[in-house]
Amino acid sequence: MTIEVALLISGVSLAYGIYTGITNLKRNQTADAKQDASELTTVIVKLENIGNGVTEIKSELINVKNDVKEDRERIIRVEESAKQAHKRLDVMENYKRGLDE
Repeated sequence: MTIEVALLISGVSLAYGIYTGITNLKRNQTADAKQDASELTTVIVKLENIGNGVTEIKSELINVKNDVKEDRERIIRVEESAKQAHKRLDVMENYKRGLDE
């Protein structure tokens, strides 16, 4: 009878050990899943922030391109105006030379 009691106690201990192991395994899996979800959420938020930053940079780049285009057009107008002024100066120089001679 003592052997049967010892086997019974061993069997109950083994069953309790298996039960405790499975319970801890499930608890750890749940905690890991929560941690993974938290990390994934953090990564997604950071990626969204990076995406927003890229969008802002693209927008600013378009504005810079437009500014350069406007500046180029203004430079062309200024160069044309300078050409006309040089022509007028040449005419005035020729007129003055004619009076001096």
